[in-house]
Amino acid sequence: MLWQQENDIMKRWLIRLHKWAALIIGLQVLAWVAGGLVMSAIPIERVRGEHNIAESAAALDLAGVMAPQDAAARAGIMPSSAELRPWLGRTIYEFGREGEAALIVDAVSGEVLSPIDEQAAIEVARADYAGEPEIAAVTLFAEPTWESRRPGPSWRVDFADGEGTRLYVSAATGEIIARRNDVWRIYDFFWMLHIMDYDDRSDFNHPLLILASLFALGMSLFGFVLLFPWLGRMIARRRLD
Repeated sequence: MLWQQENDIMKRWLIRLHKWAALIIGLQVLAWVAGGLVMSAIPIERVRGEHNIAESAAALDLAGVMAPQDAAARAGIMPSSAELRPWLGRTIYEFGREGEAALIVDAVSGEVLSPIDEQAAIEVARADYAGEPEIAAVTLFAEPTWESRRPGPSWRVDFADGEGTRLYVSAATGEIIARRNDVWRIYDFFWMLHIMDYDDRSDFNHPLLILASLFALGMSLFGFVLLFPWLGRMIARRRLD
C-alpha cells in the first residue's frame, strides 16, 4: 500500500514536471521546427545572392609591377603579408599588418588606395553585380553592423533590384565582404531562433542552446515514461470490456 502511494506521488510529480517542461520548452521546439522548415525550403544560393554575382573576367596584369617590398617601402609600411590581385582595372597589393587594418597599394605606382572612397565602392559593387539595376543608396559604416558582421569600416551599396540586395565593400581592402538581401533577412531571423544566439547569430555551442536541448530531451523522456502506464491502463480497460 505504501509502495502504491509512493508510486502515485511519483507519477503526479512526473506529470507536473512534464507540463512545466512542455510550457518552458514548447515554444523553442516550435522555433526549431519552423527554422528547420524555412532553412530547408529556401535555396542557400538565393540566401547568399549567388544568382546576382557577375562572372569575373579580370586578369592579373604584371606589366610594370614592382616587388612587394618596394611597393611597401613606397607606401611607407611594414607589412606582415602581401597578396597580388586585380582590382578595378589595376594590379594591387593587399598588405596585411600586425594589429592594424589591411590596406591596398597600387602595385605599379605604389599609391596607397585605402581607405577607398564612395565612388570606388560603387564601382566594386557594380562590377560584382550581374546586371545593371539602379543604386538606391550608399552608406559608410565606421563600425561593423549586425548585418555585415565583418570587422572594420565598410560601404553598403543598396541596389534597387526588387530583392533588397545590399553589398558591403570593405573600406580597407576594397573587397565584397558580405552580400545581403530580403531573403537573407528572413533566413537569418529563423537561423537566430534556431541556434538561440540573439547577439551575433553565429555561435551554436553556447550554454543557452545546450540547456534548451537538455530540457527538450528531458521532456521527451518524461513523455515516454508517462506513456507506458497510460497504455497499460488502456489495454486493461479493453480486456475488461
